[in-house]
Amino acid sequence: MMKSGELWQWGAVELASAIRARKVSAREAVESCLRRIEAVNPRINAIVELMADDALRDAERADGAVGKGMALGLLHGVPVTLKINVDVAGRPTTNGVAAFKDRIPTAESPPVIQWRNAGAVFVGRTNVPAFSTRYFTDNALHGRTLNPWDARRTPGGSSGGAAAAVATGMGALAHGNDRAGSIRYPSYACGVYGLRPTLGRIATFEPGVPETLAITTQLANTQGPLARSIGDLRLGAAAMMQRDPRDPWWVPVPLRDEAPRPGRVALCAGVPGAEVDPAVAAAVRQAGLWLQDAGYEVEEAAPPNLLEAGKLFFTLVVSENAVSKDDRAGTTKAIEALGDEPARRARKSTVASIQALDYEGYVMALARRAALLRQWMLFFERYQVLLLPISWQRPFPVDADQKGDAAMRALLEAQVPILAASVLGLPGLAVPATLAEGIPLGVQLIAGRFGEEVLFAAGAAIEARSAVKTPIDPRT
Repeated sequence: MMKSGELWQWGAVELASAIRARKVSAREAVESCLRRIEAVNPRINAIVELMADDALRDAERADGAVGKGMALGLLHGVPVTLKINVDVAGRPTTNGVAAFKDRIPTAESPPVIQWRNAGAVFVGRTNVPAFSTRYFTDNALHGRTLNPWDARRTPGGSSGGAAAAVATGMGALAHGNDRAGSIRYPSYACGVYGLRPTLGRIATFEPGVPETLAITTQLANTQGPLARSIGDLRLGAAAMMQRDPRDPWWVPVPLRDEAPRPGRVALCAGVPGAEVDPAVAAAVRQAGLWLQDAGYEVEEAAPPNLLEAGKLFFTLVVSENAVSKDDRAGTTKAIEALGDEPARRARKSTVASIQALDYEGYVMALARRAALLRQWMLFFERYQVLLLPISWQRPFPVDADQKGDAAMRALLEAQVPILAASVLGLPGLAVPATLAEGIPLGVQLIAGRFGEEVLFAAGAAIEARSAVKTPIDPRT
């Protein structure tokens, strides 16, 4: 039976299946999304580069391949968006920076290549903060992206445009990347699903970026999808997981078809020393009850040294930036030279909020990271999955990082749950769960290395009971 509703409302799994079966055409799917973009993007500014002509051309080619009975990829004919901080040949990789508006690469980033090879059709590129460094999506070049649920709150960052686009139906999937929570936090803010994969499971490399990225960025930076369902998210991730020899961290670990049986869940709604919004804690506890109903054994337990792990991320980043003589090992000097005023102000407050380490302290901090990861891996020998907040606080009011050093310190402390997974290179999944005063509140699932299948299974159990439904019309 054909799914009802306009095609922009369909998910990636449904569209791929229908296009493959010739029930709908790729051109129809793309045209529907382009009409949706025309209708809603002017209200929220999620897509900052429209690719309509290329998308229609690629959709025609996709339909031709179906007609000829050719082998079809996982995302054949499915309209998707790309973040504007990854390289697409012949198009500027602005990264939200005016000085980069004419930076046009000739080579492409792995997720761009992988999704194109899977048959996806790119309809547009989504907004980021300048240098993709804030939890707020606004820049002097492309302007501000609004949260479609509430314009007074951030859509998240740095994949704020990606999350807002997929939440409102501008594409069936959105590409994002996650170093300090840049997929999971926007997914949280916009009420969609977002996967930060295990380090190395999805290849990452930017041809236009110097190859001397600091080690913390190398250990934390990942690529991944955002979607409106777990099924779509899994499909988008599977299509990204192909080999790219330019990423020395990549490992050949494809997704397994069998779904893991429900196991033991560690529920952590908060820890001593963390200031947790009661609504955030309530969302975690509600998700725990749903998991219990689905056959999981849920017990309250915190992972080892959660606060220390979360705070270690920016300690390492600030320490690396402090010793960098240019922008190759860090971004602080580049932001100071080329960033817009909000980016400079946010970075200044970040640096003021974190004590940089000397060389000996930095070396010991990297060693401590390995010890913490070992502790967490042993924790995951007992627990199949960890359930906890994405942030200790609800999505921040717009520009909360522009209020001074004390406000920035509190903001970074609230992000400990996502930063812990980042610094340890572990997989994390953002899952919408409940609504509080009309705003979506999601939860985070973390597993041991290469535990994405566990995350998808637990995420699907929460999805079945979630009160958050997308796509939505912008409420701005």
